[in-house]
Amino acid sequence: MLDLDKVLAFLRAMNEEGVEYITFGAVALWAHGIVRATEDADFFVAPTTENIARLKKALRSVWNDPSIDEIDADELMGEYPSVRYGPPDTELTMDFLTRLGQAYAYDTVESEMAEIEGVPIRVVTARQLYEMKRNTVRHKDRIDAEALRQEFSLPED
Repeated sequence: MLDLDKVLAFLRAMNEEGVEYITFGAVALWAHGIVRATEDADFFVAPTTENIARLKKALRSVWNDPSIDEIDADELMGEYPSVRYGPPDTELTMDFLTRLGQAYAYDTVESEMAEIEGVPIRVVTARQLYEMKRNTVRHKDRIDAEALRQEFSLPED
């Protein structure tokens, strides 16, 4: 189950460090008022070495973990731009991506500001999240898409 306190602490740290990020997945669902159990948090991050350095600084401010140094800006800006990080003191895992295949990227996803428990966050829009989830093979994504469609009166197109 998602450690909400740690996620909120990390979101605060990213804001304080000026990390350019957009959350998607279950945390974005949560920001849109649809809560479901999860063990991970998903983030698009701006694909610059400076931004990834800020991301690492934000991670270090929450977790004293030398493995944070293994997060490589070149990897996040390369052919497979995804890194998974699991802090040592929690079951939480976080996925950082600069793009998801050719369909979605930090620079192109629709996003907006939201708030979770007083913490401002940048999140994909409900419509964008619906588009990301509606045609996937994972059953839970299709359930999420239907919940978004109903909650926000989105067309099925």
